[in-house]
Amino acid sequence: MVPRRRVRRPWHRTRAYRLTRTAVLAVVLVTVGVRCGGHDGPATAARAGEAASGTAQAAPAPGGEADQEGRTAGKKASESQGPPPRPLPRSPATTLRVPSLGIDVPIVPLRLGPDRHLGTPPLDRPKLVGWYAGGPTPGERGTAIAVGHRDTKTGPAVFAGLARVARGARIEARRADGRTAVYTVDRVRVFDKATFPDKEVYGPTRRPELRVLTCGGLFRHATGYTSNVVVFAHLTATR
Repeated sequence: MVPRRRVRRPWHRTRAYRLTRTAVLAVVLVTVGVRCGGHDGPATAARAGEAASGTAQAAPAPGGEADQEGRTAGKKASESQGPPPRPLPRSPATTLRVPSLGIDVPIVPLRLGPDRHLGTPPLDRPKLVGWYAGGPTPGERGTAIAVGHRDTKTGPAVFAGLARVARGARIEARRADGRTAVYTVDRVRVFDKATFPDKEVYGPTRRPELRVLTCGGLFRHATGYTSNVVVFAHLTATR
C-alpha cells in the first residue's frame, strides 16, 4: 500500500491523521448515520474461533495511557465488587439486555462461514444480536463474543448507540437454562479495521469476559465502515 518511491503524502494519508481521526471516532459514531452494508463483524473475525479457544496468533495491541487507564479502572472495579462469581456451565444465549441503552433483544447463534469469517444477524432483522456459538456461552469461562448491526438500509439498528455505553454499565445475557450472566463494562474502544488488535479483543482469559462489537468510524461505499466499536466487559454476577 506504500509506494516504493519516497513521496510526500497528503495530510489525510499520514499516520498523524489516522491517530487524530481515531481520537474523535467516538463522536463520529454518534453523529454519522450511514448504511452498515453488512460490515458489522470484526474486520479480522476469521480468527475469532481460534482466539476464543486460546489458539490465536499473537497480534500487536495498541498501548498508550488510555488503554492502561481502562485496564486499571476495570481491575479496581472488580476488586471493589468482592469475590468474583463462579463461572457458569455451558448453556446457549437467548436474550441480551443493556439497560442503560434500552436494549432488550433476542440472541441468534453465529458461526464461522467457509471463509472463516464470523457471520452477522440477518440485515432484515436489525434488532437481533448474534452470539458466537463456537465460543463461551454467557457466564462461561473465556472470551465470549456478541455482535450486532449499527444500522442498515432501513435505519438505526440494535447497536446504534453502543459507543455511548458507560464504564460500569451492566450487560445481561440470559441463557437457555433460565439463568442470567451479568457483565460489567470495563471500557469501550474504537479500533481501525486495518490494525484491529486480535489478541487484545479475542485473546483467551481465565475469567468469564464478554466482547460486544459493532461497526464504527467512517463509511466508505466500497468497503463499509473503517472501524469497529468494541465493548470490554467481565462477569460480575449470576442469577
